[in-house]
Amino acid sequence: MSDQPISGRARAGSITDVAGIEVGHYNDPRRPTGCTVILARDGAVGGVDVRGAAPGTRETDLLAPGNLVQEVHAVMLSGGSAWGLAAADGATRWLEERGIGLDVRYGTLPIVPAAVLFDLPLGDARIRPDAAAGYAACEAASSAAPAEGNVGAGSGALVGKLFGVHRAMKGGIGTASVTVNGVTVGALIACNALGDVMDADTAQVVAGARTEDGRALLDTRRALLRGELPQPLLAGTNTTLGVVATDAVLTKVQANRLASVAHDGLARAINPVHTMSDGDTLFALATGRVPLEGNAPGMTVLGTMAAEVVAIATLRAVRAATSVRIGESYFPSAADVG
Repeated sequence: MSDQPISGRARAGSITDVAGIEVGHYNDPRRPTGCTVILARDGAVGGVDVRGAAPGTRETDLLAPGNLVQEVHAVMLSGGSAWGLAAADGATRWLEERGIGLDVRYGTLPIVPAAVLFDLPLGDARIRPDAAAGYAACEAASSAAPAEGNVGAGSGALVGKLFGVHRAMKGGIGTASVTVNGVTVGALIACNALGDVMDADTAQVVAGARTEDGRALLDTRRALLRGELPQPLLAGTNTTLGVVATDAVLTKVQANRLASVAHDGLARAINPVHTMSDGDTLFALATGRVPLEGNAPGMTVLGTMAAEVVAIATLRAVRAATSVRIGESYFPSAADVG
C-alpha cells in the first residue's frame, strides 16, 4: 500500500499487508455463518478494547497491560453468538500441533483471544461455528489478501436492525491498510452493527435500516432524533468485531491504546455505535517488525492510521456484501438499496 490517501471506494489494501499476519475464513455451507482467524505465528503483542455493552469474548482479561502474558498467537472472530467461542478451541489445537504457543514447561500453550457476533436470525440457529470450524479457518489461512463480504465471521452479519430485523441489510467483512514512513497499520472488521454504516468521507449512509417499504435507506440517526421509536431489542443481537494490526514495535500498554483509539474509526463509520445491544470489540496486534525510531510514526500517527483503516474496512464490509434470502426474509446489499 502506498503512502497516498485511501478511500473506501478504491482498493484499500488489507490487514495481511502487515508482515507476520495471516487470515483464514471458514464458511459453513449449511447456513450463513462462519469464523475468521487472524494468525500471528511468531507471536504479536496484543491489546483489546471492548466498547459494546453486550460482548461475547474469551481471554480478553489477559491482554490487560498489568497481566502476565505479553503475546498472542491468533485472534478468532466468529458468528454463532456465545456458542461460537468454541471456534477458538480449534485454533488452539491447530497451533499446538505446530508447536506454536507459550512454553509452560508441560506443553506449548497457544494464546487465542476470541470474540463473537450474533448471526442467529439467518437460517437454523442450531448451526454454529465450532472447534472444527476454527481449525478449518486456520488451515485456510495465508498472507494473501482475504476475501471480503459474506465470508467468515461476516457470513451472517446484518446491519441496521434498530427498527426491526425485517428492515435490516446485509453486513459482512472488510479489510484495509495504510503505510506511513515505512510502518503499516491494517484492519479487518466483521460488521454486524445495530446502527447504520456510513461513508466517513461524505457522511452519507451506505447501508442500514430501510424505510417501511424496504426500498430506501431510512437514516437511523435522523429518525431517532425526530422521535421515531425503535423496536424492542434482544440484548447482544448485534456487534462489530475487528482486529487492528501493525508491524511496529509496541509495548502492551501501547497495543491497548491502539485498540482504544481504533474505535474512533467505528464511531466515524457506524451510527449509533457501541450500544446496549452491541458487543463492539477491537483487538490490536503488533508484530514488531519495524522499530519506532527515526522518522517512523509515533503513537499519535499510529492511532490516526488505525482509526482510518477501521473506518474504511467497516465501509468495505457492507460494500462487498451481497444480498441474502432466507425463507421469506430478504436482506439486500448496499448495491441493491439507494
